[in-house]
Amino acid sequence: MEISGAGTLLLVLCATCLMFLIMAIRRNKWKDMPPGPTPLPLLGNILQVNIKELPQSLLKLAKIYGDVFTVHLGTRTVVVLHGYNTVNEALVDKANVFSHRGKVPAVEFLFKDYGIILSNGERWKQLRRFSITTLRNFGMGKRSIEERIQEECQCLGDEFRKKKGAPFDPTYLITLAISNIICSVVFGERFEYNDEKFLGLLTMMRESIRIMNSSIGQLFNSFAKLFHHLPGPHQKVLKNIKSIKAFVMDKVKEHQETLDKTYPRDFIDCFLIKKEEERENLNTEFHFDNLFVTVMNLFFAGTETTSMTLRHSLRILLKYPDILAKVQQEIDQVIGQNRPPSIEDRYKMPYTDAVIHEIQRFADISPLGAPHAVSETTIFRGYTIPKGTTVFPLLTSVLKDPKHFRNPAMFDPSHFLDKNGRFQKNEAFLPFSTGRRICLGEGLAKMEIFIFLTYILQNFTLKTNEDPSDIDLSPLPNSNSTIPRPHEMSFIPRYQYHPVIQ
Repeated sequence: MEISGAGTLLLVLCATCLMFLIMAIRRNKWKDMPPGPTPLPLLGNILQVNIKELPQSLLKLAKIYGDVFTVHLGTRTVVVLHGYNTVNEALVDKANVFSHRGKVPAVEFLFKDYGIILSNGERWKQLRRFSITTLRNFGMGKRSIEERIQEECQCLGDEFRKKKGAPFDPTYLITLAISNIICSVVFGERFEYNDEKFLGLLTMMRESIRIMNSSIGQLFNSFAKLFHHLPGPHQKVLKNIKSIKAFVMDKVKEHQETLDKTYPRDFIDCFLIKKEEERENLNTEFHFDNLFVTVMNLFFAGTETTSMTLRHSLRILLKYPDILAKVQQEIDQVIGQNRPPSIEDRYKMPYTDAVIHEIQRFADISPLGAPHAVSETTIFRGYTIPKGTTVFPLLTSVLKDPKHFRNPAMFDPSHFLDKNGRFQKNEAFLPFSTGRRICLGEGLAKMEIFIFLTYILQNFTLKTNEDPSDIDLSPLPNSNSTIPRPHEMSFIPRYQYHPVIQ
């Protein structure tokens, strides 16, 4: 017993010494880095950070440690950038250093470093350049992107009319409609709203995003190697991604069998043509791994973010019926009821444009922003940031920056209007981030949000059983401020007919 007790005591002493040694090594390595809370060995700042509400935790830490600080998420060391001036200085003024993509261990485990979002260096440059060019030039077939959006609006409107004014949660219909736009670009086809296979894919996608934004997802990111071997909801993500990959690869196979190099129909066709052109290049980035992950990047990003913004839009406007009425009045004056909205209408509708910008600012659907990393050891605001360190540009602190928005916590369209009621830009409006890593789908997303929202408000009166003062616009708790609350509402046709696409 005495030997056992002595052995246990020795083991505890050794473990304690090891912990202090690890802490000393870490302090020496990070001694010139930005300030931050003292981490525990291996566990990091688990005592100071709520992984269920990480963005809010980081905002609180910024009040203590300033606009540039360090936090340890498990074994990951992250530098957080707070406020517009800090984020802009890093991502724009020092873009050559801060434009690397930071590691997202859980996502990296699923997709490695293939595709656009997770890649760096020459791979990222080539795939981004190709993707931007393809998206910009799309319309190579008979219809432009705008016409596709207008037609999908009409399909969505028809589904709303089928409800005959009964209240329902529009989440899935809106998600299906938005997803059909990126599907038409990537796959060259749209899917019916009752297509069970397509519905299943979207369900798996939304479920995977929900899990990755939960506390389990944050733990997976912080301890990826450990959690890979543990049971839990994160294992469902792996299964879902496998199913979605099978769907994508089936589509790629169909495209290979029907490819006409003189008449590319969509993104996959264009990628396959480029792959064939570079077949002799042993270092080509145009291969199946990059094709699959790039398509997944476009499919996920092109579906969930825009549909989430539209869902926020409808709930916000229900809470502020006076703002809703002014938007519909402008729609009636500029567009009328005999034709669908066009992107050109936006420039004649300053109030609606301001409201949409304010919706994107207030909804704040990507509060953490996508992680960056420094490509080399650099000095930033007097602090040393070692090469490869992950950087969080805290976009919520930019969109809610009191130096640039008078009432950052309030929904106020005047943030984007001058004293004469004309639309005015705000440099801190960065929902798509900024710098070299700015969202490549920004142009498409802006077009979708404007046309879909104005079409809905042109054709429907929004109703809810909730009193406007009781409508809660905050995101779902414990979702890391990313998921809007579910809600039921009614879409009452404003007219007996609706605009028809000619």
